[in-house]
Amino acid sequence: MRSRIYIYVSILSSIALLLVFQLAGEATRHALALPIPGPVLGMLGLLLALALRGAWLRWRHQAAAEVPPALEQVAATLLGHLSLLFVPAGVGVVTHLSLLASEAVPLGAALVVSTLLAVAVGGWLMARALRSPAP
Repeated sequence: MRSRIYIYVSILSSIALLLVFQLAGEATRHALALPIPGPVLGMLGLLLALALRGAWLRWRHQAAAEVPPALEQVAATLLGHLSLLFVPAGVGVVTHLSLLASEAVPLGAALVVSTLLAVAVGGWLMARALRSPAP
């Protein structure tokens, strides 16, 4: 059985890893003046790092989980409390209700068009997936 200190250190290092990738994404966005949010770039970097780690472990013929257990535990905990992370965004929306009211028509049109587009693309992808033979 692993000691509590080891467990705490692995959890803290996993949180630090998430924050380092978020910082790297923010730095990349700022340095390249990209219109993509930094945390999104950071999560793409983390995805790439985990994919490369998995490929490297498979190349070395080592059986290991694709995601380290401590990182998986931290991610599951964050996802479990995801609704709390939307509170600041909700407060921001309520703060700017007058701005939202003045832009209601373009926002509504954007919501309707993006929803229809997402449904259409999802349906098209599902149809393609069902037509293609299983590997």
